[in-house]
Amino acid sequence: MSANSTTQAFTLGIEEEYLLVDRQTRQLASDPPEQLFRACAKVLPKMVTHEFLRAQIEVGTKVCGNIGEAREELIRLRQTVAGIADRYGLAIIAASSHPSAYWTDQQHTRLDRYDLLAEDLGAVVRRLLTCGMHVHVGIPDDDQRIDLMNQTVYFLPHLLALSTSSPFWGGDDTGLKSYRLSVFNELPRTGLPDRFSSWSDYQRHVNVLVEAGLIKDASMLWWDIRPSCRFPTLEMRVTDVCTRLEDALCIAALYLATLKMLNNLRQNNQRWREYAPMLIQENRWRAQRYGIDSGLIDFRLETKVDFAELVEQWIELVGEAADQLGCSDEIRHARQIIQQGTSAHCQTRTYQQARAEGADHPQALEAVIDWLIEETVHFT
Repeated sequence: MSANSTTQAFTLGIEEEYLLVDRQTRQLASDPPEQLFRACAKVLPKMVTHEFLRAQIEVGTKVCGNIGEAREELIRLRQTVAGIADRYGLAIIAASSHPSAYWTDQQHTRLDRYDLLAEDLGAVVRRLLTCGMHVHVGIPDDDQRIDLMNQTVYFLPHLLALSTSSPFWGGDDTGLKSYRLSVFNELPRTGLPDRFSSWSDYQRHVNVLVEAGLIKDASMLWWDIRPSCRFPTLEMRVTDVCTRLEDALCIAALYLATLKMLNNLRQNNQRWREYAPMLIQENRWRAQRYGIDSGLIDFRLETKVDFAELVEQWIELVGEAADQLGCSDEIRHARQIIQQGTSAHCQTRTYQQARAEGADHPQALEAVIDWLIEETVHFT
């Protein structure tokens, strides 16, 4: 999300992290030319940055008034970065892990912030060969951001399940739909946020860590959802980066409409029930392990419910808010994700099909990478 912020409520900004791969070898570009980043920054000022590892590149949209603007922005960002990367024999893939790369072969970006992280966190950050998607929604009032964060935690596993794109790690099919989260969970200050009674309550807790010299600021709280310390936004961070553009827009729209729905309840002196973290954690694990395949727990019914049924309930729940925001079509795309699977499903299917057609293990992984390269810049 670009640095030009806004005070308007329910604006939208999306950040995506991509991996840079060599078009010939399909392996990660562990030391891509700095000219590539400079060329991107020239065409897309303040919208493209380095990430922790050299093989990563991050993009961020401008502040968008609606999901249609976000669509145009993401298409432009993906097309432009992919086009520039192609000049250097590289491609981008929107996936939260590379199917065959090893983290030990990678280099971290030599910037002060990343040098500090490398020194402070050791091997757990060096293993961070993962990419995510972050969605910012503008909520100008500080206390309102905290209140909505407390309630929105319930929906984070559902968003994760729809986004999964990291089934492989180091050439191994992990059996998880989002192995990224297993890697990211090793870092401190990750996972679900604590519950805070107000903005001042949240700030008091952050200040303890800042005053103790443990963190520079709240940007080093890497929770699944957090108040941004750069913008007046509530930033959702739990999801994998989506290979297919339409999936990314669906998840952004669901998050946006869920916040709008909760705010509508708030204006009527109602609120979503908050559940114990141990219950949310169980759904979070189920989404990480199974994605959309095995259902999540309905805490009210105290039973596991098929994910397709949960999606239908969710679409109905946010229907009015989606109409108000003009993102109903994007939200209904969740049904298509259920039918065709997430990127994680498509990757494993591509691998299995290649093996069935006679490819060996490395060749089948290359087929997966080829699919990721193509789908990242395929727009309907």
